[in-house]
Amino acid sequence: MPELPVPPHFDPSRVGEVWRVPYEERAREAPAWADAHGIAPAGEDRNRICLLAVDVQNTFCIPEFELYVGGRSGTGAVDDSRRLCEFVYRNLGAITQIFPSLDTHHAMQVFHAIWLVDDAREHPPPYTLVSPEDVATGRWRVNPAVAEALGIDLDYAQRHLVHYTRALARGGKYDLTIWPYHAMLGGIGHALVSAVEEAVFFHGIARRSRPDFQVKGDNPLTEHYSMLGPEVTEGPDGDPLTGKNTELIAKLLTFDAVVVAGQAKSHCMAWTIDDLLEHDAVRERLAERTYLLEDCTSAVVVPGVVDYTDDADAAFERYEDAGMHVVQSTEPISRWPGLRVTQ
Repeated sequence: MPELPVPPHFDPSRVGEVWRVPYEERAREAPAWADAHGIAPAGEDRNRICLLAVDVQNTFCIPEFELYVGGRSGTGAVDDSRRLCEFVYRNLGAITQIFPSLDTHHAMQVFHAIWLVDDAREHPPPYTLVSPEDVATGRWRVNPAVAEALGIDLDYAQRHLVHYTRALARGGKYDLTIWPYHAMLGGIGHALVSAVEEAVFFHGIARRSRPDFQVKGDNPLTEHYSMLGPEVTEGPDGDPLTGKNTELIAKLLTFDAVVVAGQAKSHCMAWTIDDLLEHDAVRERLAERTYLLEDCTSAVVVPGVVDYTDDADAAFERYEDAGMHVVQSTEPISRWPGLRVTQ
């Protein structure tokens, strides 16, 4: 399948803005575009390719929103979203299905400031890192008002905080991070970037392919960076919190190629890939058919506070060593190593 032109409705200058997608217009245009370019329904694909679009939401991708991923350039997520839209449009006839994830939060969650208080009953500022030592010494403890509001026993909530920070430390990942309130369910930050939403909608109509949205992150007791599972799956008493997304893993195993893009390179995208590599059976079957769009993702950088770029780059080197392919969205997928595209 040759690369296609980008449809005339796409305006790259508006990728960093929020606007209403004109669904009826696109729904009329998409079938005509498919007919004009000989694009068959996705159900007829001989080689099945899926796209994981990780957390391409306003909260991460629009400047001035809560957790904008600017990268070191300052324009990271906007540039990434523009390239991702262009990738979808140019490869409309090759992408069988799109799996967008939606980071989904409430105010009262373990990684938001309201969850913790100090001796003065003050909350930690955004980007505070909470270590097991901070909890053990009483530097930070669970806010009793939050436990009451959620109907959680305060003693259990405090034991969980001890258990949780230790579990993160054992896993070798970052300490518990207090993030700004973001991706709030029902808020505008929770929505897909308008230009990306339009591209996903256009693809779905043109290919007769239903996007499979993956909602994650609403459990109050754990972070949930990865599309495939939370950071901690059990509470302090061995009680289950939420499990791995085995249904999604099973779906991915049915595709000939899995393309991954989105935000952030250092967090949700990276840990989605880590989860793919976690189990031997999945790694053996998926690693060599996974393609990472390196120019459609950026690392979390807060000037003067944190910069995860080096961590993200090191992670991508590990993924290549594991057999995955790091590619550019601008390169025709027909040239990607190990991937044959026939329709």
